[in-house]
Amino acid sequence: MKIAEKQFGPNTVVQVLEQRLGADKAVAFKDAVGRVLNNGNPQLYLDLSQVEFIDSSGLGAILSLLKRMEKGRELIICGLTEPVASMFKLTRMDRVFTIYKNVEQAVSARTH
Repeated sequence: MKIAEKQFGPNTVVQVLEQRLGADKAVAFKDAVGRVLNNGNPQLYLDLSQVEFIDSSGLGAILSLLKRMEKGRELIICGLTEPVASMFKLTRMDRVFTIYKNVEQAVSARTH
């Protein structure tokens, strides 16, 4: 699972550098992002702008990360492509997560 990690002040942006987040990558995704979660940053921005496909396993992996976060921490979703955004809407995950068009918009909105 390829991810890129960037710091924005006390918060972390994790960009998924894969086109597919499905059953074959869900465990590796949870492990990779889980290591970042252990840093204890108040907010974790998950940038999915390069992901063109997500299935229920991928969504479940993201949801499991949310459940692992301590009280007072947030998992913010950014950069959904059209097919991924459709999956979030179809499964009503768009009601569970705070979603922004891109990382810049999310960081700007969360710091003001």
